[in-house]
Amino acid sequence: MTTTVPTLRDTIAEDLRTQITTGHLKPGTRLPSEPKLATHYKVSTPTVRQALALLQAEGLIEKAHGRGNFVRPALRRITYTIGARIPFTPDLQTTIRATNLRARGHLRALMKVPPNTPLTEFHCVTYQDETPRSVARVYVPRDLVPTSKLGSSSWPGGLKAGWAECRETVTARLPAPEEARALRISPTRTVLTITSVAVNAAGRVIEIAFFALPSDSADAVFTTHPTTEEGETAQ
Repeated sequence: MTTTVPTLRDTIAEDLRTQITTGHLKPGTRLPSEPKLATHYKVSTPTVRQALALLQAEGLIEKAHGRGNFVRPALRRITYTIGARIPFTPDLQTTIRATNLRARGHLRALMKVPPNTPLTEFHCVTYQDETPRSVARVYVPRDLVPTSKLGSSSWPGGLKAGWAECRETVTARLPAPEEARALRISPTRTVLTITSVAVNAAGRVIEIAFFALPSDSADAVFTTHPTTEEGETAQ
């Protein structure tokens, strides 16, 4: 049996992790500088930097450019239920900005529409207090958006034609620059991304949505219902 010996990086990360999880280092506390931590642990600065990167990836600390590393406040995890779209809940606030545009490139291919088809984009950012929790860009054919909502700053409240099928793809990756800025996170912090394609009974794509949530504070829930035939077999 092979025993793995912890590296200096792992040992430092574990010590700081313990101090954070036991409350010795409280949320908002600024950690000592990397040179000071290197002196304390008797290691090189690059080793300390690697240990801090582990804690940052775990969401325990966050790096503020030009200010240092801080212990992150504990955030409630967001549960994204597949098919539920934007998580509107009492303790979360969402800002919405609507823009009219034309379908081009990858978006046009997903929408399965001719080039320059009129669309409305809803750019949505969800907050807990003042902390961004999710960002989404939702695209709807303009003829399906109520006239009163064109160019407005509020969610259309449902589509003219209900959707019959919603296909969603979930991926964990590093954030795009605009996602990192909107969520105010480090570009090295993993995000959970969801691409949602909704079609109506006629097979027309009526909504495309791209969601991004910090993966260390989000869960995606999938619920599968058996078909009638499968249910009868199970009985």
